[in-house]
Amino acid sequence: MNGPQDLGGQMGFGPVAPEPDEPLFHAEWEPRVLGLTLACGALGHWGIDESRHARESIPPADYLSFSYYRIWFTALCALLERHGEVSAEELLAGEALGPPRRAERCLAAERVPGVLSAGGPTERAVAAPAAFGVGDMVRARVMHPATHTRLPRYVRGCVGRIEAVHGGHVFPDASAHGLGEAPEWLYTVAFDGTALWGADAEPGLSVTVDAWEPYLERV
Repeated sequence: MNGPQDLGGQMGFGPVAPEPDEPLFHAEWEPRVLGLTLACGALGHWGIDESRHARESIPPADYLSFSYYRIWFTALCALLERHGEVSAEELLAGEALGPPRRAERCLAAERVPGVLSAGGPTERAVAAPAAFGVGDMVRARVMHPATHTRLPRYVRGCVGRIEAVHGGHVFPDASAHGLGEAPEWLYTVAFDGTALWGADAEPGLSVTVDAWEPYLERV
């Protein structure tokens, strides 16, 4: 969806100002939100794509004014309510008013290192051969779905070159909405800056984007 998270190539949002020696967290509550997000993800109700879609579905005025972890917490509350783990009354009260749905899937502290080190591999087999190979010229499709997508707006309709083929991976556009993993071939596509921004592009600029096969068409 064309949500507030898709700011690539846009102007007017202020400079990017990295902090020297930036701390991992800026407030005491932030690591707690990270811990809650990991623990609740272990319940198995949703995957990374649905959680991303929950964050990008926050109203733009709120999303753009919230801090990073407030965005995470707002989306987590929506996911927990959607999947019946908490109710609106419990969120308002700040405490449980009934038993959890999946208590047996509680992520115990001693399991955390193993779960984090295992990660969440997304490689999957794809029955059909790859449609493109390294060096092929492709165009990013012009698309504006109301649902989740990982194709940035600023590359849509632009021509680039396949730089790498990464094999089959879970297709986020399907996974985010409970439609199964629907694996598709994943590519790295290199775009010349002038293809994206014309004569106003910085000289010599190029941008690479990882794009699933349904996002691309042969030129």
